[in-house]
Amino acid sequence: MWFFARDPVRDFPFELIPEPPEDSPPGPWALHRGRKKATGSPVSIFVYDVKAGAEEQTQVAKAAFKRLKTLRHPNILAYIDGLETDKCIHVVTEAVTPLGTYLKTGLEAGGLKELELSWGLHQIVKALSFLVNDCSLIHNNVCMAAVFVDRAGEWKLGGLDYMYSAQGDGGGPPRKGFPELEQYDPPELVDGSSRTVGEKWSADMWRLGCLIWEVFNGPLPRAAALRNPGKIPKSLVPHYCELVGANPKMRPNPARFLLNCRAPGGFMNNRFVETNLFLEEIQIKEPAEKQKFFQELSKSLDSFPEGFCRHKVLPQLLTAFEFGSAGAVVLTPLFKVGKLLSAEEYQQKIIPVVVKMFSSTDRAMRIRLLQQMEQFIQYLDEPTVNTQIFPHVVNGFLDTNPAIREQTVKSMLLLAPKLNETNLNVELMKHFARLQAKDEQGPIRCNTTVCLGKIGSYLSASTRHRVLTSAFSRATKDPFAPSRVAGVLGFAATHNLYSMNDCAHKILPVLCGLTVDPEKSVRDQAFKAIRSFLSKLESVSEDPTQLAEVEKDVHAASSPGVGGAAASWAGWAVTGVSSLTSKLIRAHPTATPTETSAPQRPVPEGHWETQEEGRDAAEDSSSADRWDDEDWGSLEQEAESVLTQQEEWSTQSGQAGQASNSDHKSPDSDWSNWEAEGSWDQGWQEPSPPEPPPEDTRLASEYNWGSSEPSDKGDPFAALTARRETGAQPRRDSWGDDNWEGVDTDRQAKAELARKKREERRREMEAKRAERKAAKGPMKLGARKLD
Repeated sequence: MWFFARDPVRDFPFELIPEPPEDSPPGPWALHRGRKKATGSPVSIFVYDVKAGAEEQTQVAKAAFKRLKTLRHPNILAYIDGLETDKCIHVVTEAVTPLGTYLKTGLEAGGLKELELSWGLHQIVKALSFLVNDCSLIHNNVCMAAVFVDRAGEWKLGGLDYMYSAQGDGGGPPRKGFPELEQYDPPELVDGSSRTVGEKWSADMWRLGCLIWEVFNGPLPRAAALRNPGKIPKSLVPHYCELVGANPKMRPNPARFLLNCRAPGGFMNNRFVETNLFLEEIQIKEPAEKQKFFQELSKSLDSFPEGFCRHKVLPQLLTAFEFGSAGAVVLTPLFKVGKLLSAEEYQQKIIPVVVKMFSSTDRAMRIRLLQQMEQFIQYLDEPTVNTQIFPHVVNGFLDTNPAIREQTVKSMLLLAPKLNETNLNVELMKHFARLQAKDEQGPIRCNTTVCLGKIGSYLSASTRHRVLTSAFSRATKDPFAPSRVAGVLGFAATHNLYSMNDCAHKILPVLCGLTVDPEKSVRDQAFKAIRSFLSKLESVSEDPTQLAEVEKDVHAASSPGVGGAAASWAGWAVTGVSSLTSKLIRAHPTATPTETSAPQRPVPEGHWETQEEGRDAAEDSSSADRWDDEDWGSLEQEAESVLTQQEEWSTQSGQAGQASNSDHKSPDSDWSNWEAEGSWDQGWQEPSPPEPPPEDTRLASEYNWGSSEPSDKGDPFAALTARRETGAQPRRDSWGDDNWEGVDTDRQAKAELARKKREERRREMEAKRAERKAAKGPMKLGARKLD
């Protein structure tokens, strides 16, 4: 039976990436990039090849291997795994880059910022303080070759080959054997004089001074160059001079050096260092401190290194949301850091958290998500939107907080392209119908109309035909003037979705009624829209072959491309709802006389813009001053005037409000009631017949119109009239049988009947409202009020 020895390198769970090794720093170790076989996660692998005749170096390498396994500190190179054989030693650590290579790459990209260098040096000094003060160990190899940088920009202290105990129980310092490393030894060790007596940290602090010089000035040519600080920042120069002083006893302890540099005005006293120190201790911070930190973090992220934001700040933000009580304050910095991620990383790290946030009942969290949806909507797929996000978002339509209702309406513009047939054409339309008809806040009703105009192209053909005309017609009857403007602009933005018959019989009559609106801004927009619709009708009348081309979008399926073109016809409010009105009206300046008199032609889709680029600022402000002077009502307060207007509007709207309030009815009933409400037969009445002239009034035929003949001959017109009446007597056709007085009487009766019906309906609505108020009565303690 044969037995085969197993290869330990082959069974090792890590492998070297087949490429040339990185620029390894001076020393016995070669640095390679590697990865874990099971997951492919990147690592760094330090390899030492055992050679004959180098037993001393081999013992040094084995001692470094042992030290690295036992020392654990955030600022010391993190050990993961290792392998020791007769031929080699493999030490696996976190993925790092030598500091020399990192500085060279940063210099090619424009140089590293002092903020990043200050935090890096802070980490190295803190690692030295841990070794000297807590472990009583002398590193004995502090230099550029012993410092590494991870992907987050964190500096790690490595190179533990020549470490020894400060208490002297393990012998003296080992011999290095590399001239590149021996040049950093302090002068008291080089000349071997009696000045070697000093503090245990004196030699390492001299080497720290050499490291600081090299970080700012490049490789150290000789020890005499330390006398010239070169590019070292002025705030660091006094503390640097203490490190490279000739008297070893005057060199400060690492902990003392940190305190000096962290003093006010010191090199390490900056926002970047403070942020890092807070993140290191975030688990033991109070909730109030965390809230304040995350609120201020977003302002500082722009000045922080990208790697630091992605690999250190982002994990802390995700952890704070998942396990802490940070709440909505993490959203702003979270989405700001998310911009630095690739699409794949965003899907893996940000999207799961966002989906979970939407199910939160925290109002602050929900409104922040809605406000910043534009930053992550592109990473959400349709199944996630329809099954995990939209069911939670629609609850905002029913929220008692007007600000949440407003943000929910505005978010539909981003969600609409990803909604399925049911959610878009049924659920969303049901909520929009209720908001536009019953919401007591005028700006929210206006926003609903604006949003409907922007997403109209995403609706199905049947929904567009049923909803758009009725919804925009309803908006033109709103007592809130900006809502009427939005209704007109809604017709304009979706002009390509209506047939010519609808334009002539449904839309133009509505727009014509607005030409006598009390507000000039409404009249101006109505005239513009009328001219545009008339130009389309005229062009088709001149050339009927254009009808198919003009109506190509009427029965077409939802077309996202058209929605993008119409999306600029009105703008959203940036802050509170109360600012929507002034912004919306300011976007529609009054038409100039030149525009009014100019002949109109069929307009392209991009014509329905609310912002006109070439307008003079003074002219724009003159037409908007009246809106800025008005108080449209803050959403934080319940304005009595708005409620009064809503009551009057509800009285006029009749049963449309009841239909939109009934949950058991389909959305079709909501919009169809609007069509019934907009019946044009009820609004028009024939004028009453002219009153008979007074008795003394002479007819025109009785006058002598300047003729020389005597008046007793009679008027020829009178004779002609008599002959006509005489000749008409024997004629018995249908026109002669008509009783014109009866027709006028019938028309007056119908108009009077319509007026009475409206009056009866108004009284009936008032009675029902009073009955509901009386039926509710006083509430009992513990009883829940049910609508």
